Amino acid sequence: MINEGYKVFKAYNGIDGIKIINEENIHLVILDIMMPGIDGYQVCMKIRKDYNIPIIMLSAKSQDMDKIQGLSIGADDYMTKPFNPMELIARVKSQIRRYIFLNEKSNKTSDTDIVEFKDITINRKNHKVCKLGTELKLTPIEYEILLLLANNLGKVFSAEEIFKEIWKEKYLEGNNTVMVHMWRLREKVEQNPKEPKIIETVWGVGYKIEE
Repeated sequence: MINEGYKVFKAYNGIDGIKIINEENIHLVILDIMMPGIDGYQVCMKIRKDYNIPIIMLSAKSQDMDKIQGLSIGADDYMTKPFNPMELIARVKSQIRRYIFLNEKSNKTSDTDIVEFKDITINRKNHKVCKLGTELKLTPIEYEILLLLANNLGKVFSAEEIFKEIWKEKYLEGNNTVMVHMWRLREKVEQNPKEPKIIETVWGVGYKIEE
């Protein structure tokens, strides 16, 4: 990572990792699930309470449920050991580009800074999302998904289209990443995520937000 120009902070347990995040200006976290003290899942949840920085989780577990659990508690990406270090670097670069791009967009002024629908208000200038005046803490991925649907009210996006738009990668059949992030997003914006009124499911097709 140093050869790539990144300044790296190392922590050998969850407590030290959280301390570093609180004390330093961190732009991305690479988080191992198996750690002494508190595991990566718990650390991820603690980070998400206060920070929207990208999180890549690492695990020796390859089962889908482990990946789903990692993504559903707030991770932006998940890699299974062993992996090619070059792939990890590529994913780090992708997540940081997205994070910086969103922050740069939030500092620019525009005639369309405010996007409003249902009970939700998105302020594109400061990257804030509010529901009935209460700010919602969304991850960068959740924010992008919501903004994509909000900017195209009434249009149905398939999981494949959402994945290509947000992750900028080839979509593989059976990839449940979008589904997991969508559930996490609905938990934050919906009154009842099991009966969504804001982000609607068009069965067999995809997702949409109606005007």
